[in-house]
Amino acid sequence: MANYDPNERRGKSLDEIEAEELAEKKKKFNLFDKFAPKESAGVDPDEIPIADQPTFVNFFKFLGRKLNQILTCNIYMIAGNFPIFFFILAMSGYLSDFTTSPYYSVFAPLRGAMLFNQSPATASLWTIYSRQADIVVYTTADYVLFGLTALLLLTWGPVRAGVTYLLRNMFRGKPVMMWQDFKDTIARNWRQALIYGMIDIGIVALIIYDIVFFWLNYNLNMMMSTMFFTSLTMALLYFFMRHYIWMMIITFDLSLFKMFKNALRFTVLGLKRNFMVLLGTIAVAAIEYFLMYAYFPLAVIVPFVILPSLLVTMGVYAVFPVVKKYMIDPFYEEVDVEEDEEE
Repeated sequence: MANYDPNERRGKSLDEIEAEELAEKKKKFNLFDKFAPKESAGVDPDEIPIADQPTFVNFFKFLGRKLNQILTCNIYMIAGNFPIFFFILAMSGYLSDFTTSPYYSVFAPLRGAMLFNQSPATASLWTIYSRQADIVVYTTADYVLFGLTALLLLTWGPVRAGVTYLLRNMFRGKPVMMWQDFKDTIARNWRQALIYGMIDIGIVALIIYDIVFFWLNYNLNMMMSTMFFTSLTMALLYFFMRHYIWMMIITFDLSLFKMFKNALRFTVLGLKRNFMVLLGTIAVAAIEYFLMYAYFPLAVIVPFVILPSLLVTMGVYAVFPVVKKYMIDPFYEEVDVEEDEEE
């Protein structure tokens, strides 16, 4: 809703705002509309509103009711972030060259000793330390694919914003027109979503780099050990914050600085729900890790079917009640008080 005048919303509920947006949508011919999923037929009046009781058990009820739409959201996430396939192709090795290199650092001096004076001792050592390791040599085609992967900076933010909007409305029990709402959300929020998408990828990449770097140097000195745990703490904190930021992008008209500040507060206020998301993410990752050893083809298929949208669903289910309690409800309560005073 970033392109709308905040004054026009004053005194209106979130439901009224979205109803007006839905009424103003113009049905234009689009080639992709022919292949888009069928629109939602509405909400069953007998359906218990999950948003009123967002408990642990109700999450699985919500997942069962909206499974088809969540699978559709996964298609949007995978297809919308198509540059990831360039990275997968580059890492597959089909276009790479391969060579070998000594596995142990003592290979060179041992080889010199063998040339100078062979003996049973050097022969035994040679049997152990002459092992060769396979080395991947990236070709020009690989580097081109890595460059094309950078297009993910342009797709990640808008696609994530669109999917977050769809899942938020499903959670609130509102009718959802999957493809139309997805497109309209991107059109309304693409600037802010694009900028934060780049920031999000940058922060995640930096945190991962720090964790790996300080882990490899963990026992070097006290500072490296301390920085390793600091990196883990920052990773945990940002894991919580980013769910709130994506929710605020598609719900409020705020600057990114204010979103980061509010997300930090919500991380503390919604600590219980945040840790439930963390436990759910760990559980999903553990299942995926188990599948890689139990049946690898299934582990490859699962991310393309449901995994990304499932993780986003858990985040939306956890953070929206917190955002509603501390931002949405107080705003409309204040508006009602002002209207009463004017009357």
